[in-house]
Amino acid sequence: MPTLDHHPHRATPSAEDVHQLHCWRNAIFVVFAVCGISLASWVSRLPTVRDALDADTAQMGWLIFSLSVGSIIGLLGASHILARLGARGTLRVFMTLSSIGLFVAALGASIGPSYLLILLGLAVFGVGFSICDVTMNVSGAANEQRLGTNLMPLFHASFSAGTMLGAGLGWLAEVTGVPLFIHITVIAVAMTATVLHVSRAIPRESSHGIIPTTTAGIAIVGVEPPDTWRTRLASWRNPRILLIGLIVLGMAFAEGTADDWLSLAAVDGHGLSKANGALVFGIFVTAMTIGRILGVRVLSRFGRVPVLRASALSALVGMLMFIFIPVPQLAVVGVIFWGLGAALGFPVGMSAAADDPKNAAANVSVVATIGYCAFLIGPPLIGALGHAFGLLYALLAVVLMVIVSGIASSAAREPQRRESPVGGGTLE
Repeated sequence: MPTLDHHPHRATPSAEDVHQLHCWRNAIFVVFAVCGISLASWVSRLPTVRDALDADTAQMGWLIFSLSVGSIIGLLGASHILARLGARGTLRVFMTLSSIGLFVAALGASIGPSYLLILLGLAVFGVGFSICDVTMNVSGAANEQRLGTNLMPLFHASFSAGTMLGAGLGWLAEVTGVPLFIHITVIAVAMTATVLHVSRAIPRESSHGIIPTTTAGIAIVGVEPPDTWRTRLASWRNPRILLIGLIVLGMAFAEGTADDWLSLAAVDGHGLSKANGALVFGIFVTAMTIGRILGVRVLSRFGRVPVLRASALSALVGMLMFIFIPVPQLAVVGVIFWGLGAALGFPVGMSAAADDPKNAAANVSVVATIGYCAFLIGPPLIGALGHAFGLLYALLAVVLMVIVSGIASSAAREPQRRESPVGGGTLE
């Protein structure tokens, strides 16, 4: 990842320079939100997909698994693609690819329906989505460091806000009878058009990779992205990065399980209607959004490690409430604690992985890959356990991973405080 010159004798950026940095920041906010809308739009219609396929829980698990396989494939190549195309080019190419995948999945759910076509579409969507995920996190971390303020939780809050909107649109489409194909096709076209437009504000990279020559008139310095696959893969030997990956793994399991299964678990486990199942998912993502917005202030006051430990405890309590309390109203309270607890694991992990600007792209890719293993292992695991024991009791596997995340939290400890290059404050 590029770093901007923090030399102590460097002149303070002009108001125009800061404006350009803010435009870059705002573009990243939009990209995060678009990704959230696209994912939640599909997830909120899973009960409809299940009914169209007449699929059981195990079959739905393998369906979701195809998205995870595509995501892992994308993550394994993300840092190399980012080094070749740069952030702007990567977002444009792979957001378009993910939109195509979403369209194909919706087509498969509407014509036939075709189980294999949905599998293919979700795999393609997963490849594009995961590469965009790494790219927006790396670019967001660069912007966060340049502006000298804690932005990553807010970027992920934008993602959560997008999931709120996507879940709301899914609920509206469900109750008004909008066909899934029309709903998802509109989302796919809109997400591509939006990212193609806003990506113009992301710094122009050189043809070799992610190193711009200038950004808003501010010279860029730093280290050229690693030139070989071997040097990029060296992050897999960094113990701290691997432990941060465990933090993200546990919290991604908590977040991803809700994305994949919460609406179905609410319907099958608590007897709610499909529309109310989508509403419960909306409550979860709303809680996550609130947690991420409040997380900026909480992190500034208490630091990463105490916040991550408290987050793990909140997610643990919330999931146990949802699993074991048969009263729907109290189960929803558990969903709120679950969402608040899962809110900060992924963004804090991304910030911690990007602490070393020289290797940020590779480190973020490693942490994201480990985190996405939750999305790879989770769907078939929860599907198989849910088929055998019921979806609610299957969630106990996620509880164990949240405990692991809490234990590993100390790996995310902040580096020494350093002078803010723009804001005049300090960075943790």
